Amino acid sequence: MKPYYDDDLVTLFHGDALQVAESLPSASVQTIVTSPPYFGLRDYGADGQMGAESSVHEYVAAMCGLFRELRRVLADDGTLWLNLGDSYASGEVGRHDYADGSMIAAGAQDGRKRFTPVTGVRPKNLLGVPWRVALALQADGWILRSDIIWAKPNPMPESVTDRPTKAHEYLFLLAKSPRYFYDIDAIREPHTSPRAAALAGTAPGGQSRSQKAASIGDRGLSRSAMSGDASATSHPLGRNIRSVWEVSTVAFPESHFAVYPPELIRPCIRAGSRPGDTILDPFSGSGTTGMVATQEGRKYIGIDLNKDYLDLSLATRFRQPVLDFGSLVSSTERKES
Repeated sequence: MKPYYDDDLVTLFHGDALQVAESLPSASVQTIVTSPPYFGLRDYGADGQMGAESSVHEYVAAMCGLFRELRRVLADDGTLWLNLGDSYASGEVGRHDYADGSMIAAGAQDGRKRFTPVTGVRPKNLLGVPWRVALALQADGWILRSDIIWAKPNPMPESVTDRPTKAHEYLFLLAKSPRYFYDIDAIREPHTSPRAAALAGTAPGGQSRSQKAASIGDRGLSRSAMSGDASATSHPLGRNIRSVWEVSTVAFPESHFAVYPPELIRPCIRAGSRPGDTILDPFSGSGTTGMVATQEGRKYIGIDLNKDYLDLSLATRFRQPVLDFGSLVSSTERKES
């Protein structure tokens, strides 16, 4: 399939995600980072769009079909990072209660589709769409490695009075094979424990574990301090990243639809790939994944069913400055050597 746009770092395809995926070579991308259209939320102005299925079951099946093909396109040691939001079933005909608190009337003209009731789900039920998709992908052969909570300090306000305000979404880490590339050091967090910081040499006057062992020799460094557990919590680069990521939502005024924030997916790209690797987003939209990928010295393939969104990303996201690709590759080669 001929690209809509192509240069040294960015390749964009205009078309259906599954059809484009079928044209891509096997094992040609290292990491997939994406946020598909949420079920029943918006009309993106294109026939055959995902998210417009008549039931949540059809939506899950469509997602499985797409990601089954994308598993072929993914490298054997590659990973998929999948962001999904949820929604509620409503008892009002032609209306839907979304997880962001909005209620969209049938035939609304604000860019969102008319909701078709989900058979078999009682009104007011949380549909559990993210977990339905994640477990279906697991059953289809993916290895579900982590459920990451995207905690939003600035969630959308809600008018509900009988449940908590929704302030999180899911980000699932899935792998194609049991052994996969994951750069734990690229996304470590600062130590929060004074003891761990001191052991790591990151606190004032602190020493690293190896420095402390050398300085006291055999004079009583406890077994627990030399254990694997102590080592894991006192790494000089920081602690292993936790599974709750607090990232504020950000506005993208050039578009009417929601976009995920760059800092939500930057750890995915850093952990899941090396400089020079290729990142794929089958729902490219405004190009957030591509912008972060190129900033981090990666190549990018984006797919979108709507040509206007591809044009938007070329006019905005891909005009952002990128990091020096050559220096990133050299730095990685030095580290691995």
